Amino acid sequence: MQSAWGAYAIAQYGEPKYPPGFSHFDYVNPAAPKGGTLVLANPNRLTSFDKFNLFTMRGNPAPGLGLSLESLTTGSSDEVASAYGLLADDIRVASDGMSVTFHINPRAHFSNGDPVTAADVKFSLDMLKSRQAAPPVVLSYADITRAVVVDPSTVRFEFRAHNRELPLIAGSMPVFSHKWGLRPDGTRIPFDQLAFEKPIGSGPYLIESYSNARTITYRRDPNYWGANLPVRAGMYNFERIVYKLYADDVARLEAFKAGEYDALVEYVARNWVRRDVGKRFDSGELQKREFEQHNGAGMQGFIMNLRRPLFQDVRVREALDLALDFQWLNRQLFYSQYRRIDSFFVNTDLQAKGLPSPGELALLDPWRSKLDPAVFGPPPVQPDTDPPGSLRANLLKARALLAQAGWTYRDGALRDAQGKPFEFEVLDDTSGSARWEPIMAQYQRSLQKLGIKVSYRAVDFALYQKRLDAFDFDMTTIRYPDVQVPGTEQIDRFGSKAADEEGSGNLIGLKSPVVDALLRAIVAAQTREALVDAVHALDRVLMHGYYVVPQWYSAVHRVAFKNTLAWPRTLPLYYSGSDWIISTWWFKTSPAGAANQ
Repeated sequence: MQSAWGAYAIAQYGEPKYPPGFSHFDYVNPAAPKGGTLVLANPNRLTSFDKFNLFTMRGNPAPGLGLSLESLTTGSSDEVASAYGLLADDIRVASDGMSVTFHINPRAHFSNGDPVTAADVKFSLDMLKSRQAAPPVVLSYADITRAVVVDPSTVRFEFRAHNRELPLIAGSMPVFSHKWGLRPDGTRIPFDQLAFEKPIGSGPYLIESYSNARTITYRRDPNYWGANLPVRAGMYNFERIVYKLYADDVARLEAFKAGEYDALVEYVARNWVRRDVGKRFDSGELQKREFEQHNGAGMQGFIMNLRRPLFQDVRVREALDLALDFQWLNRQLFYSQYRRIDSFFVNTDLQAKGLPSPGELALLDPWRSKLDPAVFGPPPVQPDTDPPGSLRANLLKARALLAQAGWTYRDGALRDAQGKPFEFEVLDDTSGSARWEPIMAQYQRSLQKLGIKVSYRAVDFALYQKRLDAFDFDMTTIRYPDVQVPGTEQIDRFGSKAADEEGSGNLIGLKSPVVDALLRAIVAAQTREALVDAVHALDRVLMHGYYVVPQWYSAVHRVAFKNTLAWPRTLPLYYSGSDWIISTWWFKTSPAGAANQ
């Protein structure tokens, strides 16, 4: 990394793609027209909101809040780990790697007109590291010891250890004004009690209005300070962005077909083939496209809660994996649109394959006595039911594993030595229950053949999230967001400490000294090669642990949209469909966009 003033950008490994003085990112249209109102539906499982604070544990934040906040740096979508100045116009990483100093662009100001200062940056970090922030947020900044105000426009982040990711983490931290939550009399609303107090940020959009906890409108800030920055050229082209939250997937899809909103990123294969059709598609008013992407798929699967004694034997967990008939699901329900996930880092070079490399062995060998010898061989191959394989053969293997673990079939059920039946619940939220019910029906039938009773329970999202935060579930479906350069977020997902912190990402409840050591190796990696070895080793250990019944992924973004929308000719490499639409698309006719309002 560069260590002198004048650094416009830094890279975790190697050099930034874009040179000094670049005019815009390759995947934007700098001449895109501005204007119009983009209307979107639920971007996730959220069906209502009750706060404007993204960073606290209780409650459900409104969608799109990140549009009003910015950070000192921003990444590009065609690189894996670079950071370009946004609020900051100079970046200096100390020669020992133990701190990074940012100089704030003198033009940067908040939505209330106040300049962005080093004191605001320090205030933001202090709040995000406090007990008032949600545990995953706190963990994200755990290795940043403090922010030091050098002068009104200069702030230094100091680190607990030398970690090449930390300067990027510091730069990507959302910055908000110290006046957020400040009452007229000078007293302050506690950070974790901020609800509908609008964030005071420096982003391109402001919250204009909201209603019924289901609709929120953002308006482009007419005084947005960063519109002419190279990292913002051709971006955020809509005058307004509106989110309408629907009660479930069925209502959301029907609303789109009725023309109530402008674009839909489709995650359900059946919908894409059978239900994203109708007169508006036939007329060309609505269109469908599949866009190539190079994102790692992340891990999506049935997560087992190891805090439940039922799931603590690895043979039991492997048996539950054997019972999922992906090939049948893909043929009968998914129209052969998906691929089976077989890694926590699938679709990237970070996926472990073949035998461990010398670098991986150097990390794994000290723990050989604590690891299954299979870890030192190839990664597990996911069960297959296509001929010559079969579900029956897989269930026979599963029955043998369960018997080894002390579970035998008698009196109409699979029982342990004390006669207790093998029963558990799969928890879901109601917004997606319609599409998950047929999937669960197949899985339940397979498990029933083993004598296992599985109940499927769908609850409203607020209760679902509350139960996840409290680790009050047996099994649920989770998708870990993909990352191109794994780092500290893996500690929240798999670290032993996070397993005991309610609201953390370690839903599995995994506590493993081996995993903890590999996580330390990931965050300490000084070269790309060292990082890859550490991630490969982690992938092997996690996959051989059978903590998740892996599900499936798509190698494309499926997007349906109104024909009034347009997008840049060059696609980014690493992106989410919804964020890409918001940040780089535009209306063909501007500024009215009348058909979309």
